[in-house]
Amino acid sequence: MNMENILAEVKRGCAEIIDEEKLEILIKNYYEKGENFFIKAGFDPTAPDLHLGHSVVLNKMAFLQKHGAIVQFLIGDFTGQIGDPSGKNATRKKLDKEQVLKNAKTYEEQVFKILDKDKTQIKFNSTWLNELGASGLVELTSTFSVARMLERDDFTKRFKEQSPISICEFLYPLLQGYDSVVLKNDIEMGGTDQKFNLLMGRTLQRIYNTNKEQVVIMMPLLEGLDGINKMSKSLNNYIGVTEKANDMYAKILSISDELMFRYYELLSQKSLIELESIKEDIKNNKLHPKIAKENLALEIVERFHSKEQANNAKIEFDKIHSFNALPSEIEEFEFKGESIWLAKALVFCGLENSTSSARRSILANSVSINGNKTKEEQMQLYKGEYVIQIGKRKFAKLKVVQ
Repeated sequence: MNMENILAEVKRGCAEIIDEEKLEILIKNYYEKGENFFIKAGFDPTAPDLHLGHSVVLNKMAFLQKHGAIVQFLIGDFTGQIGDPSGKNATRKKLDKEQVLKNAKTYEEQVFKILDKDKTQIKFNSTWLNELGASGLVELTSTFSVARMLERDDFTKRFKEQSPISICEFLYPLLQGYDSVVLKNDIEMGGTDQKFNLLMGRTLQRIYNTNKEQVVIMMPLLEGLDGINKMSKSLNNYIGVTEKANDMYAKILSISDELMFRYYELLSQKSLIELESIKEDIKNNKLHPKIAKENLALEIVERFHSKEQANNAKIEFDKIHSFNALPSEIEEFEFKGESIWLAKALVFCGLENSTSSARRSILANSVSINGNKTKEEQMQLYKGEYVIQIGKRKFAKLKVVQ
């Protein structure tokens, strides 16, 4: 791959790159002088699991690892106890240290499904932030004014709405920037919602005379399964990297054709040339969009599981959707009582989160009992065994016993 192609792949899918010229120099120096460069990306361990939205940044770093990058995977075990206010309209709850460390360990185990372990350094910012001390913190806060902090959109909005903004939230971008001072990284990566914080690192590196001024690479926020909102667990439109192979495969197959190309661009390891070929083949009716989507699903499932599990997931999916057969494994539940309301049964079996959402699924004609669709909102399930299904992905066996 020549330098032009490498740079095109680096820029692929990026929302914004600040200081492209320096980025190009870093890669050239690796090939011409054998000099490695350092990429920092911070993850606050506020949740135990990563989803494909998080993997967008990881995929870009994994590509750069092939061209000279050493990744400094920064787990914010100190800043995670504050909570990043980016994009938030309220002060976030602090996590206790035990929960932060537990989540951090889970993250550490997951990232090596994407990153090259030999070219990755796991860092914890408590290592230096615990030692910063009161005098160091005062010095750090003197580098930025309150007016500059209020330039952040989320802070401005909350200030105008007279919503509380704690002093420690002002500290967060300063501490994230100070991480760049300590690590002396050449590049920092993050989502578009992190722009203020990423630029803070670039500014502080200059103020603290580190002889560095980090390149900033911002990746877009990946849309979730609905194709509208960003991928989020709270919106239940996510694909977790630890999900079962069958579930991951089925979820990817459920996305729209338009969203498929977005996922190809941000998640696939196929080259830009290969992606253009796929688009052309679909346009010229040489490749069916469904086959292209299956190939994408197989690639992603294989990355997080194995080739065998990916192939088995396809077989299972085809079995259910092409032949209307039941999955090989269905979770079983037992309810003791005279009867159970169908909406409550859907919640009891973990197919829905609430009876209100269960009722919506019933009225939408998405629920089947023993292979027969039903819109009977008030249906009661009496003594017996039932196979309950919502759509083509959710199944459960329920045994009602008195």
